[in-house]
This record gives sequence, C-alpha cells and structure tokens, in this order.
Amino acid sequence: MKLYYYLTLMRPANIMTALSDILGGVAISGFLIATDWDTTSWSSVGWLLLATIGLYAGGIVFNDVFDLKEDRVNRPERILPSGKVSVTEASVLGIVLFVMGIVSAFMVSKISGILALIIMVLALTYDKIGKHHSFLGPLNMGLCRGGNLLLGMSIIPENIFRDGYMVIIPVLFIAAITLTGQKEVSGNNKTSILLAMLLDAIVVILFIGISQYGNLNLKIAAPFLVLWYGVNFLAKYKAYKNNQPDWIKKAVKTGVLSLILLNACYIAGFANWNYALPVLILLPLSVLLARKFAVT
Repeated sequence: MKLYYYLTLMRPANIMTALSDILGGVAISGFLIATDWDTTSWSSVGWLLLATIGLYAGGIVFNDVFDLKEDRVNRPERILPSGKVSVTEASVLGIVLFVMGIVSAFMVSKISGILALIIMVLALTYDKIGKHHSFLGPLNMGLCRGGNLLLGMSIIPENIFRDGYMVIIPVLFIAAITLTGQKEVSGNNKTSILLAMLLDAIVVILFIGISQYGNLNLKIAAPFLVLWYGVNFLAKYKAYKNNQPDWIKKAVKTGVLSLILLNACYIAGFANWNYALPVLILLPLSVLLARKFAVT
C-alpha cells in the first residue's frame, strides 16, 4: 500500500508527458534519422528517459512537500496532509529521485548532466517560490519543461546551439497551462484563461514560422498540431464558459496530458510520422494512469 502512496506523490500520468519531452528533444536534435541504432544509441535514449523520470517525479514530490500547509486546508485528502506518507519519507523520496535523474543524465554527457542540475534548481525554485507569483510562476514552470526538451536534444550536444530556440514552444504552452490553473481551487480566472488561449495560438504561429525558416516539415506535423490545438481550445473554452474549479481542473489536466501530442508534433515535423505514432501510445497510457493517480 505504501508503494501506491509513493507512486501517487510522483504523478505517473504526468511522467508519461515528461518522457515524450525527451523523445521530442531527441527528434529535434536529428538523432532519430541520423543514428544507426546500435546499443550505444539505445542506451543514450534510455539514460535520458530515466533522467527525466527522476527529475520530474522529484520536482512533483517536493511540490507536495512545500504545499503541505495549504493542502491541509484545501486538499486534506492528499497523501501528505492525510498522513499516509510523512514529510520526511516524501523528502527522502524526492532526493533519491533527483539523484537518480542527475546521475542518469551525466551517463549521457557532461552537458546533459549540467542541464539536469539546472532543471532540478528550476523545479525547486518553482515549488518553493515561483508558483506564488502570477508572472514568474508560469515562466518558471515553462522553463522547467523547456529544459526537459533541451535535455532530450543534448543527446547530440552540439545541436543544442542550433535548435535550442525550440524551447520557446514548451515555455509558452506550459505558461498557458499554469495560467489556466491559477485560482483552480476558487475559480474566477477568466482573464488568465483568455491569455492562455492566446499563448496556444502563438504556439501554432511559431510552428508555421519554424517550418518556413527551420527544419520542421509542417505538412507532416499538421495533423498532430491540429489535434493538439483542438483539444486544448475546447478544454479552455469550457473552463472559460463554466468558470468553476471542476472545469478549470479538467482544462489543466487536458493541457498536461496533451503535452504528448505537442511532442508528437516535434517528432513528426523533425523526423517523420512513423516515429511520432508510437509516441502517441503514451497518451492512452497517461489517460489510464490519470484515472488511478492524480494529475494536479
């Protein structure tokens, strides 16, 4: 039973989206179409996937640790305020996960390891400070996801400088999700949702621009992009129209899970659709896990 509580703290459904970040970054780097897929190639991808599991889960665990006082009032049913796991146990779990993430990243390259350290610092900054600021919070969380995409790109370190600008997309979209989630408990956040919808539209415009001046094939990425934008527009529109906590929570949940679709856009556009389709398997898996474990 304790294992179930630990898994709940780690948000397994969200981890699926973090794995897709890595695969998206790997595709952007050109690795998928340039490699001969030997044992070294597979191990590099594997280490990066393990790294993001540790980093993401560690950040999520510490988020609940820092939120304990607030959750005792607003969400007493959660794992920590309900006493199912102690703060000490959760903190140890978070530290172990961070160490696993950083060590795994260094197994790929020095740059990967440094990026992992930066992601850890960004995650802890958001957990402790960033989420309490209306502007810095969304930006901080966006940088965490952007760093995760860069971590995937670091599989070919020199290409980070060529394609690193792509982090602007997850930064904007995660900022949109974070804005949508503001006042999730109380509702009444229509202005934030409208701004989030604007950021989603800007992401689509950026994809079009990158296809014109970069290596992204928009024709192949378009079906994935339309699907991603459609599900988010619909979820945010419903949250705007019915501006209550339940609808806001659904919009945030949709946004988080749709990160898999967004990463499929990168993979299709920078590699090919046949690489993107297998990644979509993570989506139903994430949805199934979301029914069993919390997402927000």
